[in-house]
Amino acid sequence: MKNKLINISIVAADFHKDLADHMIKTAEKELLKLGVNVVGVIRVPGSYEIPLAVQRIIKKGKADAIVVLAYIEKGQTLHGEVMGHVVHDVLVRLQLEHDTPMGLGIIGPGATKSQAEKRKTNAAKAAVHAALSSYQIN
Repeated sequence: MKNKLINISIVAADFHKDLADHMIKTAEKELLKLGVNVVGVIRVPGSYEIPLAVQRIIKKGKADAIVVLAYIEKGQTLHGEVMGHVVHDVLVRLQLEHDTPMGLGIIGPGATKSQAEKRKTNAAKAAVHAALSSYQIN
């Protein structure tokens, strides 16, 4: 699939920087392989900051679709679960309100570090393909 006219932005939560670095590189390689133009990589401190970054990307109008990458770890409280619900809800609302496709490569909430390590490559690639598939729906 060659998508040279499609512009994609990547938003990644840096709270787990090693995972974020790998997921960003994986997504960029996959997009390059597919011939998609990456118009920006935005790194935010954590998952709670993702929705604002996505909203601002949408308002600028330079991205046709957005790939979101993060890891929400399993903690000793329900903080991660609550965060996951809030972030996913806002991202779905932004997609629908602005007709902007997104591929969500968010591992968790509730995943352990070892589970995230095993999933990081596939999650990033799946997010790329989800964003592109959603973009191509007519």
